[in-house]
Amino acid sequence: MNVASQSAVFGRRKEPHTVIIARGDQIRHFTIRPWLAAFCGSALAAIVIGYLLATSYLVLRDDLIGATTARQARMQQAYEDRISALRSQVDRITSRQLLDQQLMETKVSELLERQSQLSLRHGRLGPILERAETEIATPPVPAAKPDEHADATGSIQPTAYTVASLAAPLASNDTRPFSLWSTRADPLPSESAADRADKLFVSINNSLKAIESQQLTRIATLADNAYKSADAISQALEAAGLPVDSEFEKSDVGGPLIPLDSSLAFDSKVKELDEALDALDHLKKEARRLPLANPAPGRSVTSPFGVRTDPILGTAALHSGMDFRAPVGMPAKVTAAGLVVKAGWNGGYGRVIEVDHGNGFVTRYGHLSEIDVAVGQKLDAGDVIGKTGNSGRSTGPHLHYEVRHNGEAIDPLRFLTVGKKVERYL
Repeated sequence: MNVASQSAVFGRRKEPHTVIIARGDQIRHFTIRPWLAAFCGSALAAIVIGYLLATSYLVLRDDLIGATTARQARMQQAYEDRISALRSQVDRITSRQLLDQQLMETKVSELLERQSQLSLRHGRLGPILERAETEIATPPVPAAKPDEHADATGSIQPTAYTVASLAAPLASNDTRPFSLWSTRADPLPSESAADRADKLFVSINNSLKAIESQQLTRIATLADNAYKSADAISQALEAAGLPVDSEFEKSDVGGPLIPLDSSLAFDSKVKELDEALDALDHLKKEARRLPLANPAPGRSVTSPFGVRTDPILGTAALHSGMDFRAPVGMPAKVTAAGLVVKAGWNGGYGRVIEVDHGNGFVTRYGHLSEIDVAVGQKLDAGDVIGKTGNSGRSTGPHLHYEVRHNGEAIDPLRFLTVGKKVERYL
């Protein structure tokens, strides 16, 4: 009893759970093991938890998708804004480069046009400068600057600049924008294309301006020298009481200064030089018609013009010319261009030649030993007309020289004095 009771109390075995299913006459029973129960519970719990998680995901999915979409939209907008800003910067750079290119081309065109204009001016100046060099004594040409050279006519020519050298700063690999004519306050660490273009344009522009200024100065100087030469000839002739027919005179003028552009100033200066050369040429022609040369250069005067004691009679008499000491056979030269109107024997003059120079002026050459011209022959100044001698009423070999105006004898010394004054201008 005691053993049985102890066995019932301490040795009772725990029986597994059994599920009995009765269906009609059929009875089935299932034994549920503890581990199976634990597995089924775990599976059920997992299913419940999965269901809850799925339900939570379905509930929160829209919010997650919306947040992700918003974040992606913000990122895309940021990228688009960055791309737009870069495009705007590229457009600004491209626009400035195009503008700089246009400015470059405009400046190059202007410089080429000015250089072409200077070349045309040089073509016009060539004949004028040649004429001026023959008419007047020009001062020495100033030394050319390093970027210039002087040509044979005395005008300054620029060193050649090519279009390639002007366009070189616009190389395709230089994408940095620049302003052609801007002045930068902060120097760049290295010389850029814009700086090279600036320096090149400034250098060429200054060179062309210097050439224009030198051309105008040169023309003005030549015109002034021509007027001075004309005035010197005119004053010398007037001081000697000789007639001068000058239609070109500089009048006294004045007024405010109104600057002209370079083309009008150049045309004005060229016109002034033409007028000055015309005036000088006219006065030279007038002076060359007068017998201003010496008929016996280097020979002394033995008897001047005026009242003297006659060498044969010993009484006072009028000497109508000048006697130059000359040996027999020395060439006698005409003192101005003219026409031979007499050539032969004429009483006390012996063998004499008379040359008409126009405007009533006539020169006589007496006591010749030989006559080498004929009546009607045209002569140029300095032509040999005969040889000196001792023919006619003479006490020894010499050259008797007379100047007459409208038949009246004039002191030849007046003409010789004027001739010395204006010799360097003729």
